[in-house]
Amino acid sequence: MKTTIGVISLKKKKIIAAMLCILMFISITTGTSSANAPTISAGSAIVMDVKTGRILYSKNMNNKKPMASTTKIMTALLALENSKPNDLVKIHKKAVGVEGSSIYLQPNEELKMQDLIYGLMLRSGNDSAVAIAHQISGSAEDFAHLMNKRAKEIGALNTNFMNPHGLHHDEHYTTAYDLGLISREALLNEEFNKVVQTKVWVAEREGFKYFHNKNRTLSEFSGGDGVKTGFTKAAGRCLVTSATRNGMQLVCVVLNAPNWFQDSYQLLNYAFDEYQPWKVIDKDTPLKTVTISNGKKESTKVICPEDIIVPVTEEEKDKIVTVLELGETVNAPILRGTKLGRAKVYVDNKLLYTTILTSREDIEQKNILDRISNFIRKKS
Repeated sequence: MKTTIGVISLKKKKIIAAMLCILMFISITTGTSSANAPTISAGSAIVMDVKTGRILYSKNMNNKKPMASTTKIMTALLALENSKPNDLVKIHKKAVGVEGSSIYLQPNEELKMQDLIYGLMLRSGNDSAVAIAHQISGSAEDFAHLMNKRAKEIGALNTNFMNPHGLHHDEHYTTAYDLGLISREALLNEEFNKVVQTKVWVAEREGFKYFHNKNRTLSEFSGGDGVKTGFTKAAGRCLVTSATRNGMQLVCVVLNAPNWFQDSYQLLNYAFDEYQPWKVIDKDTPLKTVTISNGKKESTKVICPEDIIVPVTEEEKDKIVTVLELGETVNAPILRGTKLGRAKVYVDNKLLYTTILTSREDIEQKNILDRISNFIRKKS
């Protein structure tokens, strides 16, 4: 078993740009399900690797369906991206007495944003969703516009949000694929991961302040670490689960699934059995040397700022190729962490993952004394 690493200059990159576009179009993220895949009750489903976005299983993944309270994954993501945990939120009257699951907000009550987010994701508070929407956008309607804008940025092109909580509306829908993309984006947020892994949260308020997580995955499934339950009569049982084993985190979406938890556990176990985590690059390990122009050092090593772990089958392990795209020279000064190129991981000639390569050190620009000293050395 091997991983092949090649280096390509950015000049040569243009020559093969067309080839890479074709490879991206037929990207390995369209992975197929084997004959070993379980039979499930869900109308549509998907299993996706969080790091790479590779699809490990799918069933009717592009069918548009209502998604009930799994809507709140996007609500929580936007709350984390557009506020601070300790922001005080004064509860709008429209967030009081909202139909369905509740954390029993009171008019003009003040809560920290983090308490609303935990109430949203652990207790599935519909009132919490409306309170967050009013705090960030001024109204639930304007917040829905923000949700749709963010969905398009993520690539969820067959999704339409009409509210922040998921109560039924005929024009409120997603697909298993889109909800997988949204959930993946959320799980790449460290604070979101922390929230959905929490079993109990104690809010800073009087009265109803103990929020117990409704997601049984955390206690029932090996490696389970999220994400969100959802149910309405129109949507049926909807569930987004995630689990991490050996450094590989997977997210599973099942929509209209009578056996929602059983379906999810079967699909996650199937994906963990079929695909193994394969470390391609170690974080902060020197990879290649680049030449520094006009710097106090003549060269430096590039590193990858993250571990690259990709899901592959046993048969694919010998077909992994990593291409490092680097410039021939870099002008000083540069700082540690400066982007110097990209690493692209291919499996069986199909693009699986792209990430940046960076400098591992600061390199100052030569000053006049350095130039004189270099000149003297060359003449002596």
